Amino acid sequence: MASAHDRAVLQAIFNPTTPFGDIPGLNQEEELTDDDACFDPVLLQQVKDLELKGVSSAEARDLNAALQHFNQAIHTLPSRASAYNNRAQARRLQGDTKGAFEDLELAISLSKGTGRSARQALVQRGLLLRLAGRDEEARADFERAAALGSEFARQQAVTLNPYAALCNRMLSEVIGKLRNPDVPDMQ
Repeated sequence: MASAHDRAVLQAIFNPTTPFGDIPGLNQEEELTDDDACFDPVLLQQVKDLELKGVSSAEARDLNAALQHFNQAIHTLPSRASAYNNRAQARRLQGDTKGAFEDLELAISLSKGTGRSARQALVQRGLLLRLAGRDEEARADFERAAALGSEFARQQAVTLNPYAALCNRMLSEVIGKLRNPDVPDMQ
């Protein structure tokens, strides 16, 4: 039976773009929750129901209805981060990148950078920043989201890390030479 170290080495060899030490199944995203204890339980349940309706509407491609549900949730509990995060996704799908970015800023601020809403908002903002060509800021968001347990964010952070990219390219070349020792260098 292989040790965790052995599995990590094999992972680095066969999947050089993943962070060293990442073993499939070992780093599952842990289920984070938001701290909702400060909210009235009746209002909180209403807001959660509105958010579920909003997500269902968005999945059915009715973005206007989704936005109405998220807006109502925000109006009911304006200091809860989750609805801003969800509304950002609907806004992004409508092409309102500026509005999505504003909602993500609020979600991160209201969540104080912790919990499930913060993790999701950081990933979304990282993706928007990456689309805008602001890779350093995107990498910082992905690193923060990875620290909150997002495996996707961890992979994005590694992809955006220039040193990791160089190391991954060199490791790929070495593995290629080990697999095909008779192929001459193409430099």
